[in-house]
Amino acid sequence: MLKKILIKGFTLIELLVVIAIVGILASVAVPAYKMGITKARLAEVTNAVSDVATALAAHHLDTVVKGEANTWPDCGSIAEIRTSLGVQLGAIGRISTASVNKDTGVISVTVANTDAILDGSTITLTPSNAADSSISWKWGGTIPPQYLPNE
Repeated sequence: MLKKILIKGFTLIELLVVIAIVGILASVAVPAYKMGITKARLAEVTNAVSDVATALAAHHLDTVVKGEANTWPDCGSIAEIRTSLGVQLGAIGRISTASVNKDTGVISVTVANTDAILDGSTITLTPSNAADSSISWKWGGTIPPQYLPNE
């Protein structure tokens, strides 16, 4: 009597179905992963800008308490922000330029080393003074709105 030997394994159709499923999952996961990485890199930038805003608000309120006019420091570069406000802005490597407008107090930074689409765009943080000398901030700039922090 001849015995039939059964060879166990996957058929070509089964392998193609598995490859198709993995391809579909990858086409969804890779863009989501890339967006997450980009947002994490931008979080470094927005955290650094928030640090500048905190130091800037303290400086501004200090001048108001002293009875001086509503003034903002003149910081036209990262080095001037570091020396005037004591914030290490350039240390993260994601900001190429930064400045504080001495007339309006607007903080403006240029994004670098995050994503090819976003590099070179600007993020601004604009102050608005209330009657009680408190300051609220509004995010803006040339960066797409979905990348800006929530208000």
